[in-house]
Amino acid sequence: MRKWMYLAATFLFTVVTVTGVALAADDEATIKKVMKEAMKKGALLTKVNSGKASLKDKEELVVLFKELAKAKPEKGPEADWKKKTTALLSAAEDELKGKSGAIAELKKAANCKACHDVHKGE
Repeated sequence: MRKWMYLAATFLFTVVTVTGVALAADDEATIKKVMKEAMKKGALLTKVNSGKASLKDKEELVVLFKELAKAKPEKGPEADWKKKTTALLSAAEDELKGKSGAIAELKKAANCKACHDVHKGE
């Protein structure tokens, strides 16, 4: 009986550990994808902030920021991550809806250094 309990505990520990590592890797891949497609120079955010983005570009930016908001940061407090990513998402959604001043809010929310200083891993 003891042998089975030991095996079950080992199996459960292995499953939890592997699942956690896989989820962390998925979040890291999501963050890298969003940075590449939305945040890098010349990417979607640049187009939207310049006022030259199509409706499709704005919709894609909102989708990417939704993914970013669901991801977990590599480091730093999760509450701060949620606050920053929610601000990005909200500003992108406002721009999609055509709200006045949305681009200014999007530029303010997209402060790379403020986020990277706290949340970017090694």
